[in-house]
This record gives sequence, structure tokens and C-alpha cells, in this order.
Amino acid sequence: MSPPHGDHRRILVVDDEPQITRVLRTTLSSQGYDIRVANDGETALELLKDWTADLVITDLSMPNMDGLELCRRLRAKSKVPIIILSVKGEERTKVQALDAGADDYVTKPFGMSELLARVRASLRRLPAVEEQTGGTIEAGDLKIDLDGHSLTVRGEEVRLTPKEFDLLVYLARHQGKVVTHRALLAAVWGPNSTEQPEYLRVFVGQLRKKIEPDASSPRYIQTEPWVGYRFDAQD
Repeated sequence: MSPPHGDHRRILVVDDEPQITRVLRTTLSSQGYDIRVANDGETALELLKDWTADLVITDLSMPNMDGLELCRRLRAKSKVPIIILSVKGEERTKVQALDAGADDYVTKPFGMSELLARVRASLRRLPAVEEQTGGTIEAGDLKIDLDGHSLTVRGEEVRLTPKEFDLLVYLARHQGKVVTHRALLAAVWGPNSTEQPEYLRVFVGQLRKKIEPDASSPRYIQTEPWVGYRFDAQD
């Protein structure tokens, strides 16, 4: 019998609380995911040398190496999606985690149905990307390779995280139109994230640093105050 959802996608759970890792292993395995567990960041990095994960779920506060440092280490060499779990729900902490390379942030205690929805959102590709396999989007100095999930800016390849790439593709697909905050959040992070405006501030800021000739005076990603963002490749 085939697994109900996971299709054997590999998820690494990193948390120093045995009860959390036990519950996550049981629940995620029941959904068809292949689960490995590590109790700190150093152990996680060692495990990933021989085992490729499709998603990493990590606690923020851990001994030896915390979740922020683990995010930074992973981002230095990998595009793997990362979900942070933490009892800290302050916006400042969320922004720090997103800045460090996390793709999503779930505050403890959390409902398992919410976490599963975030897992599915992190593992899926945007329909706009899937439908255009093999195609490219060219806009100004940008060339977006939808099949290879890669970006070239002014002839140089630029590394993007999965969510940065999906956000850029969604904006580029709606070039010239104002896309609301809620629409962007729902499209890229799923319907459970429509009240997370800090996600957009962080990820748009990261994208601007990577694609704009001058991030302080954006050419491509224009802010529409109180409404959303507009992608414009016109000179």
C-alpha cells in the first residue's frame, strides 16, 4: 500500500526534547515521510553528510549549536527548505530566523494539522513553476530557469532559497500587477501564513539584495504601501 501523502520524502527533525521528536517521528512517518532525528545542530550536520533531506524541521534553542546557527550552516551549502519550531513567538525572533535562512516558523505549542500543512507547503513547488517545466522567464537583467530552479542576474548565477525562488516566480508571473500581501503569503507559504507580514519584509529584502542593481532604490520589486508588491522589469 502506498503512503498517504509523503511519497517517501525525507525529513530531518532536529530537537533536544525527546517527547517532541517522538511525536513528530510518529506523526510524520504515518503520513508517508522518511524521518531521521538529531538532538542538536552538530549531529544534524553530521547526519546530512550521508543522508540528503528534502526538508529540515529544527528547534531554535538547543545545546552546542542552536537553530539559527544550523540555518546559517545549511544555507551556506544547501537550498533545503527549513522550518523553525520555537516557543518564542516574538516578531524579532521570527525575523532573525528568516534572516538566518529559515523558510517558515511555527510557534510552540502548535497543532499537528497546522504543522503538516506547513510541511506540505514547504515541500511543494508553486503551480506556476510546475506548469512551465523547461521554460524560462526573462525580465530586464534577470533570467529565471523554471526547470532548474535557478536565477541568472546580469549573466551571473545567483543562489536563491526555495521560498525566495517561489516568491520571485510568483511576482514575475504577475508582472505589472499589484499583488497583495495576503495573496503572496497564501501562494508561497500556504493559507495558514496569511497573517505573517514579517515573512514578506524579510524575503523581499533578501531578494532585493540579490537582484537589484541598487537595493535602496529597487527597480524590479516595487512596494505598494499598505497593499503589497508589484514586479516591474521596465527601464
